[in-house]
Formats: sequence, structure tokens, C-alpha cells
Amino acid sequence: MKVPVSWLREFAALPADVSTADLAERLTAFDLKVEEIISSGISGPLIVGRVVSVQPEEQKNGKTINWCSVDVGQALSVDGDPRGIVCGADNFAAGDLVVVALPGTTLPALANSIPEGEITARKTYGHVSDGMICSDAELGRTGAEDGIIVLPPDAAQPGDSAIDLLGLSEDVLDLEVNPDRAYALSVRGVARDAALAFGVPFTDPADLEPIAAVGADAYPVKVDDAVACPVFTAATVTGVDQTRPIPDWMMRRIEQSGMRSISLAVDVTNYVMLELGQPIHGYDRALLRGAIGVRRAGDGEELVTLDGVSRTLSSDDLLITDDRGPIGLAGVMGGEQVEMSATTTDIVIEAAHFRPATIARTARVHKLPSEASKRFERGVDPTLPARAATRVANLLVELGGGTLEPDITIVGEAPEPPLITLEASLPAAITGIDISADEAATALEANGAIVARDADLISVTPPPWRPDLVDPYDAVEDVLRVVGYDRVPSLLPPAPPGRGLTKAQRLRRRAGYVLAGEGLVEVKTFPFAGPADFDRLALDVNDSRRRQVWLENPLSADEPGMTTTLLIGLLKAAALNVGRGHSDIALVEMARVFIPGGSEPNAPIYDVTQPPNAAEVAALDAALPGQPWHVGFVLNGHRETVGWQDSGRPVAWSDAIDIARVLASAFHVDPAIQHVDLRPWHPGRAAALLVGGVIVGHAGELHPRVVRQWGLPDRTVAAELDLDALVEAAPDVGPRPAFSTYPVAKEDLAFVVPDGVPAESLREAIARSSDLVESVRVFDVYTGDQVPAGHKSLAFALRLRASDRTLTEDDIRGARDAGIAAAATLGATLRA
Repeated sequence: MKVPVSWLREFAALPADVSTADLAERLTAFDLKVEEIISSGISGPLIVGRVVSVQPEEQKNGKTINWCSVDVGQALSVDGDPRGIVCGADNFAAGDLVVVALPGTTLPALANSIPEGEITARKTYGHVSDGMICSDAELGRTGAEDGIIVLPPDAAQPGDSAIDLLGLSEDVLDLEVNPDRAYALSVRGVARDAALAFGVPFTDPADLEPIAAVGADAYPVKVDDAVACPVFTAATVTGVDQTRPIPDWMMRRIEQSGMRSISLAVDVTNYVMLELGQPIHGYDRALLRGAIGVRRAGDGEELVTLDGVSRTLSSDDLLITDDRGPIGLAGVMGGEQVEMSATTTDIVIEAAHFRPATIARTARVHKLPSEASKRFERGVDPTLPARAATRVANLLVELGGGTLEPDITIVGEAPEPPLITLEASLPAAITGIDISADEAATALEANGAIVARDADLISVTPPPWRPDLVDPYDAVEDVLRVVGYDRVPSLLPPAPPGRGLTKAQRLRRRAGYVLAGEGLVEVKTFPFAGPADFDRLALDVNDSRRRQVWLENPLSADEPGMTTTLLIGLLKAAALNVGRGHSDIALVEMARVFIPGGSEPNAPIYDVTQPPNAAEVAALDAALPGQPWHVGFVLNGHRETVGWQDSGRPVAWSDAIDIARVLASAFHVDPAIQHVDLRPWHPGRAAALLVGGVIVGHAGELHPRVVRQWGLPDRTVAAELDLDALVEAAPDVGPRPAFSTYPVAKEDLAFVVPDGVPAESLREAIARSSDLVESVRVFDVYTGDQVPAGHKSLAFALRLRASDRTLTEDDIRGARDAGIAAAATLGATLRA
């Protein structure tokens, strides 16, 4: 929610010396987080000028420019003469008042095309252009029309500041509004909290007399679903002249609030919505057919909304109708049939209250978020409709010259807020602050609640704009807002007695340290996935990883189930980073995955007003899937970065395997490496890691098709391991490393081996061939004319050592022969 500070000050009597920064800090401390203070950033001589002459000049490229003479006032003139300015627009004429940026003016909106956005005198099209005649876009404004800004004839005098005239010096607060703070989606709500935070008077813009007459001539309305629509108000204004100019102050405030100026009637409804928080909709009465109705849609009904999209409806949708059928999705968006246009003169104003859950579902199912639905789904003050309709009607009469019809339609009444009863000692007990019953009652009353005291109990009737206040703990939170979060004592609770971390917890922490040491950055991704995600992993339709736990109410229809692999979230995070220009990426995540066994029942859904009993907890536990801990990582770009000493080294498939082995070794586990052909990995550059003959993970290069599907660079590598399996295989105490003070002997062996024999299998066979073998390392792989077709040459460096003696030549020869014999069992022959 964007709130112009001057608009807020109209209703909250803030002291003049309160800066915008002070206001932002106090509102944030008051639970209304200010994300940003928005200012135009414009500085320098931005002034009003009057066009003296306009001389069109056709250029060689076919373009016509205007050579203009502009009066900028005596003080800013050049030796008393007007300034000469080149302009490409043609929507102005001699005598018009325009906005002129003289040399030295800084326009941040032009920073991409002009160095630092600063206007200078420069030669162009054969003239020295001594400034710029400005459009809305060049000033960073979202104006209603394209082209040069033409001011009203008597708006100002040449040489006057345009910064103040256009409100460009005003600050705007950009608020992050929590879902339970719906009232803050209005200037009224923010101003109320600002006044409360500073202890100053608040003037309620909704405190006006609503139109009281409800008579036979009121526009007919029929509400069939009073639960979904408890209040519906309709007022009629006739004879509105939409050719009248929209006041600059209204247009400016609408634009500063992040909306676009459209027309007089639409701007008035949007302005009141921003001011009061009550969405308003206007209908062209000439296009309405019969009474306005509110009912549920029939399955399969169609409606073309204002965005031009034809939508198929269901019985869960609430409709606004007339005698022809649907004319709008209640609380979300109107229909094209009765849309107001520039020729609309008679307007029926709708101001209603709708059930939040109904509007939220419709907006999500139809993927149609709107300013109205954003407010209704969070909860709007149900007492506002009649007063908001009155405010709109009065503005249409004042600004559009309309006539308010004497009768108004009011159907239903605002529901009564719940009565909350809490013990007077509860605020102190929950917050840890010494809050007396009187202080708690005063704080609640300051928030707009009606409070009654009875012995040790406080009865609270929440204000109508606070549907989030439903239980005693909500009331305590409101008390704390007024008392001040800064008064909460900072006390560290004592650690309970225990035996420290479990083995699994210790090893998961160790895994985090090890992977950070390998240069990986930890991320946390959403644990949701859908069929399209598995398609992008190129998984077979029968792949077990496609079998998910489905959610009853997913956050996204595209991700309706819990994930069975961490790779989906990691690849999304990697693609996001690549899209933002990062070239060397190394991401890791440790989290649970959700593996259904196939026999779990559907999870029951219980009433949330009371805790589940033992039988209900058992039923919930029975529905839980397997939830093992996995660790996954994705890398691309350079493993060794480019520097002045060398050209770096790109990530390779072996890096993924090496990192997996380093992690396993930190658990004192030595996994076997085995070639594997498994999507989403490359069939020739991936391996399975086995512990005790059981696969605990996979690592290697991703399949080229998978890489393209996710929008990642070629040669991206990834791995995913079962962390629980590694923890289980890890010994409680790591093996004591062998250490010998005797010298090492080194031998190199080169073998010719069929292409199908993995180098790792040969290495392991040689390593197990003798107790004297300390280590075996592959140092060369060769294929070419010097080896038979279908074969490769593998060279190994052996380190031989005994723990109790210096090796003799016979010892070394015996270990060497044992290695050759072990290699022969895999079809390897010693290379000459």
C-alpha cells in the first residue's frame, strides 16, 4: 500500500517537525512495516514555462521536430529573451503552459538515457536546445495521457516552480501490509495508526452522514446469499459530465498510490477506495437491465470481465447480476456489459460487503487479483458501504456536476463483531511487561474497541475494521502495539537439562559446515511440486518419484503436491539466479522430502476450535508419509574462478561426485561409485553412490534436455543424497587413521581395459589387492591409435607403505603383482 504523506496528514494531526523518516520508523514499530520511502528525486530548476512560438521543421529522416520559444520568466531568461528548446511532441501550441526542465535539472526517470539524468544545453537538429519540455514519463509520473504536460491556463506563472505545483516534492510511504491488517490498505487505516502511534488527534474521513432516505424510487436490489453478502448499498447519481477535468490533486494522489488515472467516474471510485478502504463499483445505469442481484453462479455460466476475458464460472463464485444474467464477479471485477465509459452520465454506485473466503477463492481460481479482491479477502469494515457510497456520490456531484437521486438502497446490515473476554492479568503474563488492567483497557480503547470491566475480566468488542480480533491473544497483541514492543524484556530462557544434540543433529550440522567449506551456499526452497516439474526433469511416467502426497488446499494449482526430490526447488533457485545475471552458481539444500508408501490413508480434517484427542492424533500420524532428510546441490559456471594467474576451470561432472564423496568421508563413510543411467542425469556422466551395496544418492552432469527445460547453462551438475542413510551408516566414533613412520614406495601402473569397465571399479580392485596399498589415484586416461578399438588406457599412481617396516623390493614387487592380478579379473591387461 502506497500512502502519500500529505494525504495521511489530512487525517492524523502529526506535528510539523515529524519527518517522513520519523513517521516510517514509528509506523514500523507499530506493526505497519514501511518498505520504502518513495520520493521523486527531482532537483534543480524544473519550472513552469509558456510557449511563445512553435516552428515545425521536417528533418532528412522524415521526422518532424518543433523549434520552440518558451518564456520561463524574467529571472531565468537569457538576456531577457525566451529560451529556445527542441521538442519532438506536437500535442501543445503557442500560448500553452508547460513544464520545463532547464539545464542543471536532475530527472531520475531519464538516468538510462542521459548521464545521471541531468539536463544540459546541447546541440541537436541544428539548434542548441536550452532545456526540455517535459512529459509525465520524463518526470516519472504515470499520467493519464501521453505527450507533453499541458497545464491549465491559470495554473501558474512562467518561472514558478513546477516541483511544488505537481506535488513532486512529496514523499510516499510504501507499506508491507500483513494479511491481518486489512484496514491498513487505506489512508484512513494508516492515518488512524499514525495518530495513535504519535498520540495526536485523528479525523475519520468516514465520519459523515450517510444518505438516509430509503424509498420506493431507490434502485432495486435483490440479495439471494446474505451470508456471502450481508450488506449491499446502491446509490444513483444522474447527469454526470465526464468531460470535466479530473482535479490535479485527485489524479496526483491516485498515481502516487500506484494506480492509473482513467476517467472522472472511475477515478472517484478508486479515490474513495484508497481513502476509506471500501471497494466501490460503478455501473452505467443506461446499460443495466432490471434489478441488481447477488447470487451464486450456476456451473458453466459465462462472464466476460472488464479485462476482456471470458470466464467459465462455478457454484462457488458469487455474482452480481441483472435481468440478462451475470454482470460482474462480486468483489473481484465487473463485467463488460455495464462498464462505465466516457459517455456515461447516469451512474449506479455499488458499495457492498462480501465474505472474505468467498472472494479469496474466486480471485485465486480465476487468477484474477484486483485492488478490490485484495481488500475484500482480508476483511473490510462492514459498516462502511453506505458512507462510502455517500462519499462517492458527493464527489460526483461536486466534480462532475451530477445530481444525487433522493432514494438509496440498503439491503442487510453489518454483522455484529464477536465479544472477547480475557483475564485482566493476561497481557502482563503473555508479554512479560507489568501491564495493569487499566492500562490494557486504555490501550484497547485507543485501538477503537469498546471495553467493559467486570472484576478481573475485560470484555472487548472489536472495532468493525478489525476482523482479525477474535480471541484474547489477539487483544493482547493490540495492547502490546500501544504499550510498545520495545518494552518487552530481552531475556534468554534457560536451557533445559539434556544430553545435547542427537547423532543425526550433530552430523547434519557437520554436513552444513563441510558443504560450506566446499563453496556451496545454502538455500531454502518451497517443498511443493507438480507434474510439470517432473516433466522438466524428464522422468518416466512410471518413475516412483512422481508419486506424491497431494495437498487439499495447495498454495498453487501448478504445485499441488509435496516434493519427492530436492532437485526441483534447487533447479528453480538456480534458474532464478541465472536469470538475474549470476554466472557461477553453487547452491545446496538440506531438507526433508516426502515419500508416500502407498498404503497411507488420506489425512482427516478436524475442527480447529479444539485440540485433537489421542485417537485423532493417531489417525493423523497414520496418514504421514516417509519424510527422510536429503541433501542436494547444483553447480554451474566455474569451479575455479578466472584470475590473472590462470583461466580458471569450469564445473565438471566429477565435481559433483567429489563433493558427495567429501561429504560422505566427513561421516567416516567410504561409498562405492558406480555408473548409472538415471534421469535427470546425463547417461554417460553420472554415478550412483553405494554404501553396503545400497544406493544412497546420485551425482553427475544433468541431461542436456533437462538443462534446456530449466533454462540453465550447459554442463550444469547436480547431486542428491539420502542424508538419513549416511547418518545411519556413520560410526559413532570415526575410525582411527592409520599412520606409519616408515617411508612410502611409489609405483605407476597403466592398463588397457574395455570401455565398459569404470575406472572406479578398477581403482577399487587394485586398492583391495594388498594390505600394503595405502592409496590409488587415476592420473591419466587415454584413447587413441595406440590402444585397440573399444578399449581405453587407464594409468594409476600407487602409494605403498607398511606400518611396521621399510618395504623391501620383494614387498613392492608382490604388491605390484597383486594389483595387476586384481585388474586382470576385470579384463584389464598391463600396457606395455
